[in-house]
Amino acid sequence: MENLSLEWESLLDKLELSLGKRPADLDSVLFLMGVQELGKGHQFFTKEQKQDLMHIAICKALSFSGIYELEGIDQDGWPHWKLVQQLPFVNIVEQEKLMKAHVIEYFEKEVFV
Repeated sequence: MENLSLEWESLLDKLELSLGKRPADLDSVLFLMGVQELGKGHQFFTKEQKQDLMHIAICKALSFSGIYELEGIDQDGWPHWKLVQQLPFVNIVEQEKLMKAHVIEYFEKEVFV
């Protein structure tokens, strides 16, 4: 747990350096991840689109565990994921740890290379 906390703080530091603003929480980082995955750059998103971006990020993060896999990209360029394995039954604290670990992995492998 201690190591995950240090890695998470390190990721937030890197994002702050990169963006000029420190993300407030996991949801903020998931939103950034969704925008990155969409690949259309900074733009105005509706509330529904913001929720969709966070869903994209969650699916992408959980794809590192083989829980989701990319099904394809629609005509508007939005990725669609399919559930290929049930989520392990864990409590909310464990879910957050799993998400943070995968988000860290995502940024290390696909953004800060």
